[in-house]
Amino acid sequence: MNKKRSICIALGCMLMFYSCGDKKQEVLGEKYKTIRVTTNDKVLQTDYPVTLKGRQAVEVRPQVSGVITRVCINEGDLVRKGQLLFVIDQVPYKAALQTAQANLRSAQAKLQTAKLNAQSREQLYKEKVVSDFDRQTANNQLLEAEAAVAQANAEVTRAKNDLSYTEVKSPVDGVASMIPYRVGALVNSSITEPLVTVSDDDQIYAYFSMTESQIIDLIQQYGSLEEVKKKMPAVTLTMSNGKQYMEEGRIDAISGIVDKGTGAVSLRASFPNKSHILRNGGTGKISVPTTHNNSIVIPKTATYELQNRVFAWKVVNGKTQSAPLTVYKYDDGQSYIVLSGLNEGDVIIADGAGLMREGMVVDTTHVSK
Repeated sequence: MNKKRSICIALGCMLMFYSCGDKKQEVLGEKYKTIRVTTNDKVLQTDYPVTLKGRQAVEVRPQVSGVITRVCINEGDLVRKGQLLFVIDQVPYKAALQTAQANLRSAQAKLQTAKLNAQSREQLYKEKVVSDFDRQTANNQLLEAEAAVAQANAEVTRAKNDLSYTEVKSPVDGVASMIPYRVGALVNSSITEPLVTVSDDDQIYAYFSMTESQIIDLIQQYGSLEEVKKKMPAVTLTMSNGKQYMEEGRIDAISGIVDKGTGAVSLRASFPNKSHILRNGGTGKISVPTTHNNSIVIPKTATYELQNRVFAWKVVNGKTQSAPLTVYKYDDGQSYIVLSGLNEGDVIIADGAGLMREGMVVDTTHVSK
């Protein structure tokens, strides 16, 4: 009897031991990575694809017809405004100028003769030697001679201009493009391809688009489009090779028109380019920052989605509790800005939210901030 009683007591003690162990385990729960919700300032970087253009990209075309006799630059050269780029055969234009100058001298001589004739007829008319008709005829001949001189002067000016156009010069400072024409090519003002394109790329413009709603958000944040341009922080550019451009840029132009086809608004950011790394026609990605003050920011790993809604797991009294969230419509791909659903001081599951379930016991003895 005593032996049976001893066995029962032992079994009872074992049951109590295991029961206490389960209770302790239930109280402590599983250890999950948790964080305490805080508020801070968040700079949200939003990326947009851009097309790069130089401050000026001028297509240089000939203004006269002729054969190219000299190409004075190499492709890709840095050129200065007024620098000689091409020479077109000058022989016919020099001859045309000489002819025009000769015609001018002839017209000037005829004008002198007409003046003498008019003066003589005027004197003879006063002496009643010739009629008024003769006097008027002489005056008309004088006017005709003056008109001929003016016309000859115009021909000389045109011939000089045509001759000057045989020396094709750069209209701007910039970088030369590839050259599709060589010495001996016959060119004229209606050629399909320009002789060369000179891109002034000391300043590079990055063109990109935002949606209408994004522009409205910016206007509401800053007050007006002008204030947006004045107060928006600097933007950064990631080049096509994946590296960040060393200079920051500023948004300096925003279109006042919404494209009917795309619903987008065009913007322009300006970047200094003294090193000429950026080139006209290039591409890249621009990062536009927007600052959100005193915001609750949580990692995306702390959330899960259900029926197009975002949820997080709050830890309340040591157990998980699902919390529906309202998050800002734009994000950086890594975190959410929470507009509602969480309060400062709340403890949430930081990782593996998709594996949790309602009412799970969680050990909150170590909470990250």
